[in-house]
Amino acid sequence: MLRTMPLDDLLNAFSSSDPTPGGGSAAALAGAVGASLLAMVAGLPKTRHGGDTDRQALDAARGALVEVRNHLAELVDRDTEAYDQVMAAFRLPKTSDEDKAARSAAIQAALRAATETPLAVMRACEAAVRLGDTVAERGNPSASSDVQVGLELAVAGLRGARLNVEINLGSVKDDAFVERVAADVQRLAADAEAGAARARARLA
Repeated sequence: MLRTMPLDDLLNAFSSSDPTPGGGSAAALAGAVGASLLAMVAGLPKTRHGGDTDRQALDAARGALVEVRNHLAELVDRDTEAYDQVMAAFRLPKTSDEDKAARSAAIQAALRAATETPLAVMRACEAAVRLGDTVAERGNPSASSDVQVGLELAVAGLRGARLNVEINLGSVKDDAFVERVAADVQRLAADAEAGAARARARLA
């Protein structure tokens, strides 16, 4: 699994000529690192105001951020698996009409899965940004640069995942699925950008 590789091996995997791991896994990894940084700041002993309210809010945010980080780490591998399934579907035989119909159905199913995976990355990255707002508001001001880096990585992960959603969505033939996912993409992107801007303003 990618997420259990030593760092050097993981970077070598990303830079190899193999198509996987690719941009989708990289987007999930960026989001996971961003969530990790935000969780770190949330766990620092010192808070912005030093009261119990800050501590309770930060502890809750930290717990949720760790869950988001773990989910994104799983999605690093899941995105690669989804791409491999698409490639396997395209390699199915297409000799007879039955073969062609089965191959087409398999491709469409694989494309839907390959769309849902980066969409899940978008959801997780948006959640990290939303939780990061609490960290920006109540966390140790001395760690503001760490919060900003965490936010930027979470937003970058979301933007990267969006690219993969949209490129796969273009080949999906289920109009209702396409419409639903496109609406989700727009909402998640807008919410994340607005949330990151709000959190940055708290740090200014």
